[in-house]
Amino acid sequence: MVSSKKNVTFVYNDDLIAGTDQKMKAKEEQFREIVAAHQGRVWNVCRQYARSIDDARDLQQEVMINVWRNLESFRGEALLSTWIYRIAVNTCLSYILKENRRSAFTLSMDANSIATLMQSDDAQEKIETERKLDLLHNAINRLTVIDKLLISLAIEKVTTREMAEIIGITEPNVRTKLHRIREELRIMMKGGNYESE
Repeated sequence: MVSSKKNVTFVYNDDLIAGTDQKMKAKEEQFREIVAAHQGRVWNVCRQYARSIDDARDLQQEVMINVWRNLESFRGEALLSTWIYRIAVNTCLSYILKENRRSAFTLSMDANSIATLMQSDDAQEKIETERKLDLLHNAINRLTVIDKLLISLAIEKVTTREMAEIIGITEPNVRTKLHRIREELRIMMKGGNYESE
């Protein structure tokens, strides 16, 4: 089909358009599957690094936009979940730096993620559990951004191999850092370096 308007000629190739439509539909279907399979983990990462629910929603949307934009560049060298996690982490870290909140950055503890700990009938036990969780929450928020990232990935049960790929450091370095972070948290929880706010 040829269309001419003001001395400009456009040539349309129906086969090219049909092929592009098929590729776009395949990409959209792949993206839908990715969202369905990974939106929970992406939400957890975003929620941990955002200062509010609205910021977390914005971050989650930004992560998914970045996944969409880069979907065709996924080479399969890492697991898809690792690749998505890396996008989520990088998006969140960029957000923190862009918003100039590095020192004010806090890790949020979602009440739903700790609900199982709160199912005891003993009120005193619940109060003690809440106190310990509050201490842990405050101790985690005293860590550096990278240490918070590592401990949040550990909380999500991400393997050390995947953590190494996400962060861009060696697996032995991840294990060493996690050991040091856990020891630092233990000391803070026992009162060694912990100051209540």
